[in-house]
Amino acid sequence: MAPRQPLLPSFLYTPSARGKGVEAATEPAVVVAGAPSEPPLGKIEMFSPAYYSACAFGGAAACGVTHAAVTPLDVIKCNIQIDPVKYKNTSTAFGVVMREQGARGFFRGWAPTFLGYSAQGAFKYGLYEVFKKQYADIAGPEYAVKYKTLIYLAGSATAEVFADVALCPMEAVKVRVQTQPGYAKGLRDGFPKIVRAEGYSGLFRGLVPLWGRQIPYTMMKFATYENIVEMTYKHLIPTPKDQCSKPLQLGVSFGSGYVAGVFCAAVSHPADNLVSFLNNAKGATVGDAVKNLGLWGLFTRGLPLRILMIGTLTGAQWVIYDSFKVMAGLPTTGGASPPSAIPGEGVAELKAAA
Repeated sequence: MAPRQPLLPSFLYTPSARGKGVEAATEPAVVVAGAPSEPPLGKIEMFSPAYYSACAFGGAAACGVTHAAVTPLDVIKCNIQIDPVKYKNTSTAFGVVMREQGARGFFRGWAPTFLGYSAQGAFKYGLYEVFKKQYADIAGPEYAVKYKTLIYLAGSATAEVFADVALCPMEAVKVRVQTQPGYAKGLRDGFPKIVRAEGYSGLFRGLVPLWGRQIPYTMMKFATYENIVEMTYKHLIPTPKDQCSKPLQLGVSFGSGYVAGVFCAAVSHPADNLVSFLNNAKGATVGDAVKNLGLWGLFTRGLPLRILMIGTLTGAQWVIYDSFKVMAGLPTTGGASPPSAIPGEGVAELKAAA
């Protein structure tokens, strides 16, 4: 049988020759490892408090920066969901916002977006690493390998429960600032206005729909990403992950993240419509939202724009998160295939792979 041919050009994962003539031809390939040998933050032990703190910090940077950057798309998406008569489609919605609010209108709600998703990212990524290890410990080495996708799903779902509690108050402010011109200029006046009118409970009125949107989204995001990364290194790149260059590993992070983001958007979109509707209409219920939007509208209104936004956003998040891990001297996420049998002292490596 002919050997499998790589699907990616070799220059992406092998270094160029540094010598000339026979010396260069016979020199063994040396590939840069995925993480620096002397990280600027000092050596971080896997699964230590410092490790989980680094993951939380990387998650905060990944989610806060990316969500704030796509605020203009979020403004358009939310308005299409809330008022489809006025904001009929993406192109007309851009025109309406520009005409009525000017260029500044596209950045309404950027502050609660940045703060809310920074907090959410810290809990999401940090606690995902915590629960992924805990569930692998419970399953044991053999079952952690056999049921690794279930561990990804359970770890990400548990983490997102806590992450959404941190996000919900800022999400409530963001939606109202973006969809109700004149309600508030931003976080500084929008937050106290909600509290005065509805109490602190008003900030959490959309928590259950938020869980309905974010938990399936995050389960799809992490499980799909981890499996796509593993398949990429297994079938597309004929070099072990830890021998691939850092730029290639981060390229895999972005591509895998983008594909995972498309699935995330489709799975979580109905709940996203509910969150926008309930945070915009005081006293509204889920039944009111379904009646107003219609079942078809619940699944499709604003979906193309959200796929574009979430795909790009998810890919960028994984790049930022894994870039921070590389900078801290940690391996990038996913792609390590654990052996079928492992001695007791190798359990830690198995947990990292799972």
